[in-house]
Amino acid sequence: MLFATIVAGTPLIITALGELVTEKSGVLNLGAEGIMAVGAVAAFAVAHDTHSTWAGVIAGMAAGAAMSLIFAVLTLTLMANQVASGLALSIFGVGLSAFVGKPYESASMVAVPPIRVPLLSDIPVIGPALFEQQSLVYLSWLLMAGVTWFLYRSRAGLVLRAVGESPSSAHSIGYPVIRIRYLATLFGGAMAGAGGAFLSVFYTPLWVEGMVAGRGWIALALVVFATWRPLRVLVGAYLFGGVMISQLFLQGSGAQIDIPSQFLSSLPYWATIVVLVIISRNVQTIRLNSPVSLGQPYRPE
Repeated sequence: MLFATIVAGTPLIITALGELVTEKSGVLNLGAEGIMAVGAVAAFAVAHDTHSTWAGVIAGMAAGAAMSLIFAVLTLTLMANQVASGLALSIFGVGLSAFVGKPYESASMVAVPPIRVPLLSDIPVIGPALFEQQSLVYLSWLLMAGVTWFLYRSRAGLVLRAVGESPSSAHSIGYPVIRIRYLATLFGGAMAGAGGAFLSVFYTPLWVEGMVAGRGWIALALVVFATWRPLRVLVGAYLFGGVMISQLFLQGSGAQIDIPSQFLSSLPYWATIVVLVIISRNVQTIRLNSPVSLGQPYRPE
């Protein structure tokens, strides 16, 4: 169950970290669900046709970046409303992925073998769960460390956070606010595409319409749950991953319980709502790390 929890939390980590960087620049992109879906179908199609797992992952990232570029042009150049544009992108991405993925619905691929870390994987109980995983699981840990270092230990990360806090001040001292927001948005889209690629290439591996199943929305909630801190994103992703897996284990255990399976399947989303309600009660916690200009349009004068 620990092994499955880590696997289930990995696409949430990758997508949420990308969204965190995007939001730190002051851009609110609610299209993660659609971007993950497009990334998933693009990754599966390329991996299936080329027989290359990493070609599929790169294709998923490229598709995610392309989707986020549409959002960036609408909101950063044309000054469209970020919330409305993000919701439209999410709906568009889900529909586009269903259309593009029709020829691949009956196709499947060989499961990607895990990478076993010598010595560490021999540790009782936690060894196989932590150190006998697929490559993207390890990369998600490196991504968390890299985003943390970038945001809080690098000059570029400081500039990005400055843009998210006060774009007018950043512009007044010579920083290209719109360009920085474009790059942050593209990075967030690429990570959402990678999260979708993990689902279709590593997790299943196959393409089924609706396979993202709300994970994009959970990733968005996870950023708020983590109060915009990368390490908390990791912890929160595994928490939600554990909820997802526990309801599957409970349904598959054969235990005689008088709870409808539909209710058990909804547990991850109930958990998301409950967590957001609890966090929303403490406004100071949210304001502590939330970018001041989040979701606010900006045009350099």
